[in-house]
Amino acid sequence: MSVRRLADDNVQPASFAFTKENADWAEATINKYPKGRQQSAVIPLLMRAQEQDGWVTKAAIESVADMLGMAYIRVLEVATFYTQFQLLPVGTRAHVQVCGTTPCMLRGAEDLINVCKKRIHPEPFHLNETGTLSWEEVECQGACVNAPMIMIFKDSYEDLTATQLEHIIDRFDAGKGADVTPGPQVDRIFSAPVGGLTSLNEPEAVAKKAPARAKKTEEESVSVPPSNAAKPKTDAVETDPKLKTPATAKAEAAANAKATGDTRAEGGDAAAKQPLAEAGKPSLEDKNRPAAIARPQTPDDLKLISGVGPKIEGILHELGIFTFAQVAAWKKAEREWVDSYLNFKGRIERDDWVRQAKALAKGGEAEYIRVFGKKPR
Repeated sequence: MSVRRLADDNVQPASFAFTKENADWAEATINKYPKGRQQSAVIPLLMRAQEQDGWVTKAAIESVADMLGMAYIRVLEVATFYTQFQLLPVGTRAHVQVCGTTPCMLRGAEDLINVCKKRIHPEPFHLNETGTLSWEEVECQGACVNAPMIMIFKDSYEDLTATQLEHIIDRFDAGKGADVTPGPQVDRIFSAPVGGLTSLNEPEAVAKKAPARAKKTEEESVSVPPSNAAKPKTDAVETDPKLKTPATAKAEAAANAKATGDTRAEGGDAAAKQPLAEAGKPSLEDKNRPAAIARPQTPDDLKLISGVGPKIEGILHELGIFTFAQVAAWKKAEREWVDSYLNFKGRIERDDWVRQAKALAKGGEAEYIRVFGKKPR
């Protein structure tokens, strides 16, 4: 960020005072803030001082500081930080701010800058010979679709050409800036398309037919079941309703499974108990499955084991695992079976469930803290 300093003393006025109208406004603005928070009015007051004199003078900064009970340096920090504050004298009739951000630059901002250099001064922040005009290049002014653009005081002038900007500068220099209408300088309303609307613009004949078509569409939608309302129409083989699946045709699907070597859909009891989405899990009849027990009257809180939440605890209960002692007794093959069943990808070993369970089974939370140096989850 560039260094911003106050103007030289030789151009600084000796004093500053708000006009009667602005002084009343400043007092009302300060009173908007709670007691002890009046310093929050510093930016509005500096802006009002700039609107009154055209720029923020050293005397204005000191005056605002006195009004708000602030140290001079604090108000100076605000004035030099925000680039909206002009710290040098600007043109008495117009200070032209040319947007130089990418959209405007691509649409001819350099031509506008060249006009300012030619008509006002070769360098920014310098007055013209009569002191009525000045200019600067600024960042985005927020109307990129209307690029290139400038701002003079609070008004923006958009969709400019070099010739149009020369005309605008001439009018302001002659004291007739009010004759120039702000906004787009071409045939468009605000940010609407040039020349008028180009979309959502149906011919009159089509527009007259629209109500009948809308009624027909409404009737069609009523006949579509809600469950199918959002389903796209497709010719994909996978969505063919005639396709034989285990859910619609067990015998045919079983025959197809035998032919392809896929035993998941043969229709037996094991297949019925194991949905296709769970086909990757180890079999519940596997010899490595940990031994189950009947649900005790008060099961251990397996959620104390790091890595076990309410959902995992529920699955362990379904497998007949209710106590810390059961988990503590798991051998390697049993741990691998449970890890595969939960699709944990080695988490049981990484979190060391067995060691955690041994500590909890031996002495509860106190033993867990002694072994691991922290409370269980």
